[in-house]
Amino acid sequence: MTNAVSPADHYRDLAAKFTAIVDAVPTDRWSSPSPCDGWTARDLVQHVVDTQREIVTRVGLELPPGPSPEADPVGAWAATRDGVQEILDDPARGNLEYDGHFGRTSLAATVDTFYTFDLVVHGWDLARATGLDETIAAADLDFVESAAAGMGESIRMEGVCGPALEVPEGADRTTRVLAFLGRQA
Repeated sequence: MTNAVSPADHYRDLAAKFTAIVDAVPTDRWSSPSPCDGWTARDLVQHVVDTQREIVTRVGLELPPGPSPEADPVGAWAATRDGVQEILDDPARGNLEYDGHFGRTSLAATVDTFYTFDLVVHGWDLARATGLDETIAAADLDFVESAAAGMGESIRMEGVCGPALEVPEGADRTTRVLAFLGRQA
């Protein structure tokens, strides 16, 4: 997928939206079950932190250490976000290449598609788990639909998205998109 904005700016925008949700989670809701089977709200943040910390290692980079999501999910996400953003803001590092699932790619291209996709979808998951506003902006739904289509059958790989769910006739767009991703809105 090609965005009109740079990968660094796309990440900045979607990371800010994810941050707003993380920052709004009430302290007593971090153990709330999420739409991801067997995961709590804290587990969602752990997953996002872990996967973003891991992807930069594919090109020989490492993020500065931060707090653990177990002890400080807000701080852990902030440290991870800031580290990824710093890399993306430096084209020499962001454009480092590696052999990915779909062939030769760059770190920035991977973050711009899959890891920003994760921020939107897991942002919804986190909002649902903790009773926050679950609204996904229309432009972000456009992006998620396009990114999911670009993944083809790989969207159903273990650890990505579950099987598509049936939706009632006349379901709204958000419900349809989330159902395609295996989520009950």
